[in-house]
Amino acid sequence: MSVNRCVCFISRLQRHFNSRTPRITTSSCHASSGSSLLQGQHRPGTVVWSRDVSSNSSSPKPPDTSLFVPVSLKADASADGGVGIELTQPLDKNELLKVLNRFYKRKEMQKLAADSGLDARLFHQAFISFRKYILEMTSLPADLHIILSDICCGAGHIDDIYPYFMRHAKHIFPMLDCMDDLRKISDLRVPANWYPEARAIQRKVIFHAGPTNSGKTYHAIQRYLAAKSGVYCGPLKLLAHEIFEKSNDAGVPCDLVTGEERTFVDPEGRAAGHVACTIEMCSVTTPYEVAVIDEIQMIRDPSRGWAWTRALLGLCAEEIHVCGEPAAIDFIKELMFTTGEEVEVHNYQRLTPFSILDHAVESLDNLRPGDCIVCFSKNDIYSISRQIEARGQECAVIYGSLPPGTKLSQAKKFNDPDDPCKILVATDAIGMGLNLSIKRIIFNSLVKPNVNEKGEKQMETISTSQALQIAGRAGRFSSKFKEGEVTTMHRDDLPVLKEILSHSVDPIETAGLHPTAEQIEMFAYHLPDATLSNLVDIFVSLSQVDGLYFVCNIDDFKFLADMIQHIPLNLRSRYVFCTAPINKKQPFVCTSFLKFARQFSRDEPLTFDWVCRHISWPLAPPKNIKDLVHLEAVHDVLDLYLWLSYRFMDMFPDTASIREIQRELDDIIQQGVRNITRLIRASDTTVTDPLQAQSNRHGQTGRGTGSTHFLTGSRGQRGQRASGQMMDSSLASRLVRDGLLTPDLLQQLQREWSKDQKQDNSSQRALDLEHQSNNKGKRKKKKK
Repeated sequence: MSVNRCVCFISRLQRHFNSRTPRITTSSCHASSGSSLLQGQHRPGTVVWSRDVSSNSSSPKPPDTSLFVPVSLKADASADGGVGIELTQPLDKNELLKVLNRFYKRKEMQKLAADSGLDARLFHQAFISFRKYILEMTSLPADLHIILSDICCGAGHIDDIYPYFMRHAKHIFPMLDCMDDLRKISDLRVPANWYPEARAIQRKVIFHAGPTNSGKTYHAIQRYLAAKSGVYCGPLKLLAHEIFEKSNDAGVPCDLVTGEERTFVDPEGRAAGHVACTIEMCSVTTPYEVAVIDEIQMIRDPSRGWAWTRALLGLCAEEIHVCGEPAAIDFIKELMFTTGEEVEVHNYQRLTPFSILDHAVESLDNLRPGDCIVCFSKNDIYSISRQIEARGQECAVIYGSLPPGTKLSQAKKFNDPDDPCKILVATDAIGMGLNLSIKRIIFNSLVKPNVNEKGEKQMETISTSQALQIAGRAGRFSSKFKEGEVTTMHRDDLPVLKEILSHSVDPIETAGLHPTAEQIEMFAYHLPDATLSNLVDIFVSLSQVDGLYFVCNIDDFKFLADMIQHIPLNLRSRYVFCTAPINKKQPFVCTSFLKFARQFSRDEPLTFDWVCRHISWPLAPPKNIKDLVHLEAVHDVLDLYLWLSYRFMDMFPDTASIREIQRELDDIIQQGVRNITRLIRASDTTVTDPLQAQSNRHGQTGRGTGSTHFLTGSRGQRGQRASGQMMDSSLASRLVRDGLLTPDLLQQLQREWSKDQKQDNSSQRALDLEHQSNNKGKRKKKKK
C-alpha cells in the first residue's frame, strides 16, 4: 500500500475514533426527524375537530414487524479493500462467532435496539444477517474490521459492535430510518383536511332519512334537477343510468360517468352542468350547486365505505343532499361536526305499507303472480327457477353477475302486465337499482355469505338493515301493488324473519378510509425495494385513525398486486391496475387481467383484434349453464378493458369497438337467461353428481330422487321438504357452489368414479361367480 494512501486512510480513521464513544450505555440515536410531507394538508384559518383520538397519544401503536421484509444486500466491493487486514491482522472466524453470539445474548443491546425500533423479531433477523455478513465477507470495511480485531484481542468492549450492527440493520430494514415519516404519511386521523376546496366553502348538508319506498331520494333529486349544476352519486351503474335518463327526459342536460363509461349529451363533448355517476367516480374538485349522495348507510361498508366518506367530506357543493337509513343520522351529524357544518334532517315515512305474513309458502305450488323469491346463491336460483318452470310457470331471473342490460331486460319482462312471466327469482341484487312490481317477497333463506372488516368470508344471518332493504321492494309506490307482503319459503324461517324485522337497525358508528395513490407513492419513496402489496400492508399497520373511522379491507387490492408483482410496471400504473373492480372468483377474468398487465408492460396497445383473439369472438349462444357463466366472465373482461381505457387511453384505444361487441354479448346473455331452464336441463345431461349417482346405483334413495346436477344444490341445512321440492346439498354440489371444485374437475371425477365403479363391479361379479361355483361344489359333495 502506498504511503500517501496509508496516511490518508489513517487520518480518516482518526476522525472516526474521535467521534466514536467507546462504550454505549445510553439510549440509541433515533431516526431523523420526520419530513413535512403532509403538513401542507392543513389550511390556515380552517379548524377541523376530531373525536376520541385514541391513537393521538405520544406513543403511537407499534408497527406489525412481521410485515417488514429484509432487503437483500448486494456484495459491496469496499473502497477500503484489505486495509483493515494490513493495519491489524486477519480475523479468526471461530473467535468472531463467539464474540457475535455474546453480543446477541446481551440484554442491554436488545433493549437498546428495541428503543431504535428493533423488536425481538427484527433484532433476531438483523443479527442473523449481520453475522452472516461478517463471517462470509472476504473483506470487511476497515473501521468494522479494526473494532472486531480489538474486541478479539481484548482491547475493545463487545458493546462497540452496536453502531455497526444498527448500521447493518437499517440497510436491510430501511423503514427503521424513516419510521417518523412513514407514520406521518399514514396518519388518517383528520381526513376532512384532505379536501381543501370543500373546507374553503360553507356547505349546507340536508339528510333525507327514511326506509325504502319513502320518497327520500325523489325529493333530493327534485332539488338536483332544479339546480343550475349538480352531481348525483349512487352505489350502482343502474342507479346512475336511471338518474341520467330521468334528468335528460326532464329537459336537464346530464352526463353519465361510471368506471367503464363516459356519456356526454353535448355532441362536441363539452361537460353538462349535471352529471350522474357511480360514487367512486365523483369529482371532489369540480364546484356544484347541489350534490346528492345516495345510500349513505354504505359509508360503513368494509370494502367500499371509503367512497362515501370521500364524497361526503370532499364534494365541493353548496348543498349536499344525503339519502339513507335513519340509523345514519347521528353519525352523519357527528361527522359533519368535525368540519363545522350543520345537518338539516328531513324524515320520511313509507308511502305504501308492507306486512309480514303469518304463514310460510312451504311449496312452489303455492306461488302467486307478483311473487319474488330471494336467494343468496346462484345455485339456489338455478334450482328454484327450474322447479317453477317444471310446474308450467315462467319466471324471470336476476342476480349480481348478470350484465346491467340483462338485469333491466329481466325486470322489464317481470313488470310487463302482458308478459306471461309473473314470478321473479333473484338474489339480493334487487335490493337497490331496479324498479320492480312485486307483491310478495319470499325469503328462500336467511343466511348469506358475508365478508367482515378483516376480509374474512363467513356465513351469517342477514342483518335487520339487509332484511328491510329487500323486504321494502314489495308493494312499491309506483307499482300496481299498493301493499306489500313478506314471508319465507320454509316454515321454520318465519319466526326468525319476524325476529330480525322486529329489531331496529344498528346505528352506524364508523366510516371507511383507504390509502390513496399519493400516500403509497410517498411510502415507496422511502421503501423503494418493497412490493406494492407489502407497502400497503405496512401502511395499514402504521395507520392511525380516530374513533370515527376504520381502514377498509384491502384483500382484493393485495390479491391483484401479488398477481402482477412479477410484471415490470411503474408504481402509479401498478396501483391503478390493482384498483380495478374485477371478480377474483372468475379464473378467466383473472387470467385476462394478467394478460392485460403483461401486454401493457411491453408498451404494446391492446387493440380490438387482440381482445377478439383473446376472448375468441364471436361467441355462440350458451348451450348450458357453464357456457352462460363463461359469457358473464367475458362480459366482465370487456368491462375491465373499458375501465382501463379511461385511465390509459393510448394503451386501450378501441373503446367504441369493444363497447359495440359488449352490447352484442349482452344480447347473447339475455337470450341465454331467457332460456335458463333449458340450459339447466342441458347441463344435467352432461354433468351429474357422482356421489348421488353412486347412491342411485346402490339402490339408495338418499335425500333426493334421481340424479342431481351440480347446480341444483341449494339449502344444505334442510334437505328434502315434505312438499316434494328437491333442495339437494350433496358434497359435490357444495364444493362447486363454494368454488372449491370446478365443473370440469367434477366431470373428470365422474369419469374416474365411473371407471373405478366398473372395476369394482367387475371384481364383485368375479367374486359372485367364484362364490356360486364354490356353493355348487359343496352341494355336489353333499349329494354324494
